[in-house]
Amino acid sequence: MNKIAKHSLMAILAATLGITASLAQAQTASNRVYVIDNRGEVAKSGFGLCWRTGYWTPAAAANDPAGCACDKDLLPKEKCEPMAKSMAATPAATGVKPAGEKITLAADALFDFNKSTLRAEGKAKLDELVSKAKAIKLEVIIAVGHADRIGTDAYNQKLSEKRAAAVKEYLVGKGIEANRVYTEGKGKKQPVTKADQCKGGKSKKVIDCLQPDRRVDIEVIGTK
Repeated sequence: MNKIAKHSLMAILAATLGITASLAQAQTASNRVYVIDNRGEVAKSGFGLCWRTGYWTPAAAANDPAGCACDKDLLPKEKCEPMAKSMAATPAATGVKPAGEKITLAADALFDFNKSTLRAEGKAKLDELVSKAKAIKLEVIIAVGHADRIGTDAYNQKLSEKRAAAVKEYLVGKGIEANRVYTEGKGKKQPVTKADQCKGGKSKKVIDCLQPDRRVDIEVIGTK
């Protein structure tokens, strides 16, 4: 093999290795829900908030090593409790931290029974929420739809998702960025009413009793 050919082959091998390393690094980054800088640390904004990737959801954040440090307010308490105890033993960090406000909008204001179309009263409630969201540096709005026990699991799951989606569509129409609104449907899995309440089959009395279960929980996270 002549000298020129040997150098060319070495250059090709080096380029190949470089591409492989880049692909490996990209794959590692895609498995994270936060942007990782060239030091291997989570990139943060000027406000000290973690930058999220397109893979971010509250559920995915709970499985990310940086989830509790970045979005403790959005994760289950038991998930971040060990970290909370650890942080309590150290001096409090300075800077602005995200503040969350959870708002429950009942179906009698947002939707009619078995419907996912927003009522006028519901729109007025969401207008108030938009005003609050625009008064802060908004991080994310989480809208979780729920349904009562009347109907099948599959039907109520879709209904709860449609209710959450209707809320998002309205908020976006009022100027909230679509990528700031995360929606989820819980179907009838998380009722507010107790098991010994609202007994009986489908009737107006039972439907009225189950009203608290037909709801949308909305959480607004941002900094003031």
